[in-house]
Amino acid sequence: MRLALFSDIHANRQAFAACLEAARARGAERLICLGDIVGYGADPEWAVDTVMDLVAGGAIALRGNHDNAINAPDSGMNDDAQAAIDWTRDRLSAARRRFLAELPISHEEDNRLYVHAEASDPSKWHYVRDTSGAARSMMATELQITFCGHVHRPGLYSMSSAAKMTSFVPTTGMPVQLLTGRRWLAVLGSVGQPRDGDPAASFAIFDTKSREITYLRVPYDVASAAAKIKANGLPHWLADRLFLGR
Repeated sequence: MRLALFSDIHANRQAFAACLEAARARGAERLICLGDIVGYGADPEWAVDTVMDLVAGGAIALRGNHDNAINAPDSGMNDDAQAAIDWTRDRLSAARRRFLAELPISHEEDNRLYVHAEASDPSKWHYVRDTSGAARSMMATELQITFCGHVHRPGLYSMSSAAKMTSFVPTTGMPVQLLTGRRWLAVLGSVGQPRDGDPAASFAIFDTKSREITYLRVPYDVASAAAKIKANGLPHWLADRLFLGR
């Protein structure tokens, strides 16, 4: 089965629509959303409705820290992020807020774990930024492959049977086979707010039969997404950074 994996949509309609189209063109048979459906962007209603429809059709969706903050304010957010959450909360209906609140924080399937942040303590929203963080997450589960987001930068980590760690940034469009002799943690990039210097939306395809993961980038109408952020009175930096991929 070909899985399309998305994370950190952040209410960016233009980016998510482009990624969904690209995933379907590549034959994706199931969609996985690893959280942060809302926050930062200007189309939270559309984003939540779209994910709700996908879940009704068999997709998996998880709760990210921005989704969580809609119903349980996160005092650790910076001012721009908090302003976006406060604005988003006022835009969402009770049904949409309830959907976000009831999303699971992790999901296990076959030999795979899906989580927004990392596996050792998912509700603490720790970042996987290096091999130490990746090892902590991998040691917290017996499953062979973990998929997560939260960092907004693509990354791939593996652990040998002797607990030796390796890491690298995957090349866009180049399949990587997740060999059975190692354990793996795949950090997805962000659909709606990449922070690796490339403004193109990021997602991945995983083939459960070949065990190949392919990280992909999708250009989208950044100008329209940024203009809508500014038009709704959100902090301008949230729009400007889309052009920079930062």
